[in-house]
Amino acid sequence: MAVTAVVSLVGLVVDDRVLAGEPIWLKPLKFAVSLGVYGATLAWLHSLLSRGRRVSWWAGTAIAAGSSSEMALIVTQVVRGKRSHFNQETPLDAGVYAVMGVIVAVLWLATLVIAVLLYRQPLPDRATAWAIRLGAAISVVGLALGFLMSMPTADQLADGASGIVGAHSVGVPDGGQHLPVTGWSAEGGDLRIAHFIGMHALQVLPLLALALSRRASGAGRSGDGTVRLRVVIVAAAGYAGLVALAAWQALRGQPLAQPDGPTLGAAGGLVLAWLAATLLALRTPRTGPSVQAEAGAGAREARVGTPGPRMTQVPRSSASTIPGSEPPSRKGVT
Repeated sequence: MAVTAVVSLVGLVVDDRVLAGEPIWLKPLKFAVSLGVYGATLAWLHSLLSRGRRVSWWAGTAIAAGSSSEMALIVTQVVRGKRSHFNQETPLDAGVYAVMGVIVAVLWLATLVIAVLLYRQPLPDRATAWAIRLGAAISVVGLALGFLMSMPTADQLADGASGIVGAHSVGVPDGGQHLPVTGWSAEGGDLRIAHFIGMHALQVLPLLALALSRRASGAGRSGDGTVRLRVVIVAAAGYAGLVALAAWQALRGQPLAQPDGPTLGAAGGLVLAWLAATLLALRTPRTGPSVQAEAGAGAREARVGTPGPRMTQVPRSSASTIPGSEPPSRKGVT
């Protein structure tokens, strides 16, 4: 993926061709970076597994092979000056798109297998474990949103002779004005937004858990294991809500940068609910081993500070007056 990213960067500089309204080498660059990060994350997750490692290895191998094959097909179509996705203009283009569809299905199933394995894998830190599990679940949903793009639009159904079946955009044809870098539509809805956000939950949530874990040695409430777990769960719920909001906005044909009243209201409600839940998670009284340890330490301090019964020392001279006692012997006295 790194090599493909470098080649794409060079292509952006030396090749001025434009396809579907954006530089022709921008798509392979975005795919190379995204799939590279995704593959590296899955490799790290595989290293955490102690159960089902063989199954995980095969799933990871399928993902690596599928990702490499898809990148090869995308670059091939770029060299030919043709669209890689949704293109059925010629038998060759239709064949390339069909193979890519199979690859996407394999990637989704392999990711689902790894997500199931992660749910069964016990990890020492509960916050990190649930960040990985929930991130994998949201990622599977985000990948599944990509299947919505393969459905023909109303205009394509009306024009049966169209060589393009499926679209990123909703309400407008692909290739219009778009946002810089991402290429997302600036005129209508774009399903790639929710697809991208959901897919990369697998990186965002574990990174959050690792950041909270680094603060565990400090005095903040985020250092408590139970609090960190609650913060991670709240963050995952908010992230899932963000994916749903982005998908809802796109399906209504609304540009990302031009939200209407209902979208703004839903976004505001989501942010307020997330903030309130986060504050509640941080303010919840701590329970569990840490509190028990503190209580035990306090009890020990209380015992140390409480004076015990006083011991009365018997004078040596009166020892002989105690019944049954004998005076001490003196060495050297005959």
